[in-house]
Amino acid sequence: MAQSSSAARKSSDRRPNPAKMAVTLHVNGVERRLMIAPWTTLLDALRLHLDLTGTKKGCDHGQCGACTVLVDGRRIYSCLTLAVMKDGAQVTTIEGLAQGSTLHPLQQAFIEHDALQCGYCTPGQICSAAGLISEGKAGNADDIRELMSGNICRCGAYPNIVAAIEQVMFGKTPGEANR
Repeated sequence: MAQSSSAARKSSDRRPNPAKMAVTLHVNGVERRLMIAPWTTLLDALRLHLDLTGTKKGCDHGQCGACTVLVDGRRIYSCLTLAVMKDGAQVTTIEGLAQGSTLHPLQQAFIEHDALQCGYCTPGQICSAAGLISEGKAGNADDIRELMSGNICRCGAYPNIVAAIEQVMFGKTPGEANR
């Protein structure tokens, strides 16, 4: 005799939850040990477990770039990455770029170029730009635009974002970078 759907639900409710897993992340230079569910994204580990809310949850599908962080120096979408996959990794968020009260050059350039409006995408834009610079693949503004295309700005501050990155990459002054 077939089990009723109500009985089937009750039996499935009795399955134990998977055990939480121990994960060690080196976040912004500090070793952090977490006990998290195996399906916890790096984004949720940062925001919900470590209270580092600078990294934003935008689309949660890897399409907007608001969640971009640096892992072992490379830029990644933290919404598409399980935290357990990065056990032992060095993670840098927007909160870890500044040196004490001294802003990272990209943070300062974004301010100088007014490269933000609402600011929601800005942490991901800056982390992505830091990764882009360390990759050393961009030689001009067109390259910057192409290599930053995974980071969306709904406000349309792209010309100023590119100018801020050019300032840091090529040592241009704010006036020169806008030309």
